[in-house]
Amino acid sequence: MTRFALTVVRHGETRFNKEKIIQGQGVDEPLSETGFKQAAAAGIFLNNVKFTHVFSSDLMRTKQTVHGILEKSNVCKDLTVKYDSRLRERVKMRGKDFFDILCQLILQEEGQSEQFSQGAPSSCLETSLAEIFPLGKTCASESNSDSDAPALVASVLVVSHGAYMKSLFNYFLTDLKCSLPSTLNKSEFMSVSPNTGISLFIVNFEKGREVNPTIQCVCMYLQDHLNGGTETR
Repeated sequence: MTRFALTVVRHGETRFNKEKIIQGQGVDEPLSETGFKQAAAAGIFLNNVKFTHVFSSDLMRTKQTVHGILEKSNVCKDLTVKYDSRLRERVKMRGKDFFDILCQLILQEEGQSEQFSQGAPSSCLETSLAEIFPLGKTCASESNSDSDAPALVASVLVVSHGAYMKSLFNYFLTDLKCSLPSTLNKSEFMSVSPNTGISLFIVNFEKGREVNPTIQCVCMYLQDHLNGGTETR
């Protein structure tokens, strides 16, 4: 089994968000002052999480958000961001396309790189996530003796748009039968993320088998960085 973490963040607030105007792909609106503050706050919250890959939509508001996040990072400030136009699409199949390519990339890199066969880098990925996310028994770190799951081979950050995220999560839930935390129901899962809401998934798939991956939702639309609370959905 191969496992990787997928952290998905919606872009920060724009003027159109504040005025409740749908932006779509045709409006390349920058972040508002609040949006920049939200991106910086998300970056501070995630500053010790070790990401191995970073993807973003190619629109300005997502570019500014991912820059604000990485600028605050203590461990991956200089990581290269891959901008992908598929991350602005609201069509379900486009979400599937990007996710399938991502899974293929992780598998390919795992096969090519010796670092994935060593325990230390992978356990570091999981440990950095476990410090701020409720991984519980999904965690394969040494401190969690209840889990026989293999260590993570990658930790991916994706910064995108509310409509795209909703279509991607719909694919996770309806096609891949994503398992949800007990505190989260399906209607909440399919709601639109708030600006810089943070969602974390653990993706598991078998190497060399033509089967769909299994996905576990760890938390949805986390906003601790904005309100100082501790509740996760």
